Amino acid sequence: MSIDALYRHEGLKLRRFLLRLLDNPADAADASQETYLRMVAALSRTGIEHPSALLFRIATNVALRMRNRGRLERTLFAATCEAELAEIADGYALPERQAIARQELRRLADAIDELPPRCREVFLLSRLDGLANGEIALRLGISRNMVEKHIIKALLHCRRSRLELF
Repeated sequence: MSIDALYRHEGLKLRRFLLRLLDNPADAADASQETYLRMVAALSRTGIEHPSALLFRIATNVALRMRNRGRLERTLFAATCEAELAEIADGYALPERQAIARQELRRLADAIDELPPRCREVFLLSRLDGLANGEIALRLGISRNMVEKHIIKALLHCRRSRLELF
């Protein structure tokens, strides 16, 4: 069965399936694209007896991976939680705390500047501009998977830089 025939036959079912797993239409669309890319790669390597079953197995793996990465990103980024940000932004904080907060922000900015250019660009588009990973991938012409790798690399680098402070 060709990938086009598989898409026509299973496309709507796959999108519904991924939407149930991910609870987010944008993530489900990204997962669908990633699933078909992996399916094309699998079909090019070998003949497959039950392509529909493989398609949904790949989709399940992609969805689980996306959910796990989301959890990992939230955990890594939790170091700068809402309370810390509020404390930094608090105009009534003691001058010493304001100075410490400014130093931490400078160190964070330095850590971001140390990132490779593409990694920095992806990270800033994600965290500063608030773009979804799929939007970043389209804008930069890279895969969503690569966007996620850049973000994780940046978060780990920023966290290591922060830990080195203490």
